[in-house]
Amino acid sequence: MNSTVASLPTRSASASVDDLQLLEQQKQQLRRQMRRLRRSLSAQQQRHAARSLVRRMAAHPTFISSKHLALYLSNDGEIDPRPLIHKAWSMHKHVYLPVLHPLNAHRMLFQHYTADTPMVRNRFGIEEPRFDVSAQRPAWTLDLICMPLVAFDASGNRLGMGGGFYDRAFAFLHRGYLSTRMVGLAHQGQEVPQLPVASWDIPLQGIMTDGGWCPASGTEGHR
Repeated sequence: MNSTVASLPTRSASASVDDLQLLEQQKQQLRRQMRRLRRSLSAQQQRHAARSLVRRMAAHPTFISSKHLALYLSNDGEIDPRPLIHKAWSMHKHVYLPVLHPLNAHRMLFQHYTADTPMVRNRFGIEEPRFDVSAQRPAWTLDLICMPLVAFDASGNRLGMGGGFYDRAFAFLHRGYLSTRMVGLAHQGQEVPQLPVASWDIPLQGIMTDGGWCPASGTEGHR
């Protein structure tokens, strides 16, 4: 699997159509491999990973200092942040979950989430808060975004499911908005040697796994 990742071409302005098609094919292959890997974890392994994640993340300075933070509900073998959500509530933090716009199929927003929030399943079968504009908060006003991923590398590059929802939601970061911190949550085994980078990809400041903190290359941090 790692040899496949290492051979991935990077996307550039001079890349040919054939190069880009090959890149997308290889990314899809990597997604299939890594999704199988995380789905292979037993329920006991998932619970252990979730407990380790909340213990490590709750002690991280970025989490401690954040008042408004976005998390997610796990799906498809993703590391489960629900214990972390409960920890955030106990620390009097405001938690937001991603919701899909009912009219714009490519748009994702963030909505306040409490234990009493009415929930529905979106078109991907994932639970999300019932759409309520009055409970939503602009992405650029969030302090911390904890996002799921399929794979990551030491440079803070993230491979998602391919929908581009997070990249579109946080495109404003390319325009110099630096106050929002972007952190991936993952199983330790989801790290790969190298991922390709597209111009619209949003880099992470780091990734918290059940094994510890993985700061992106060039950033300060501790494991």
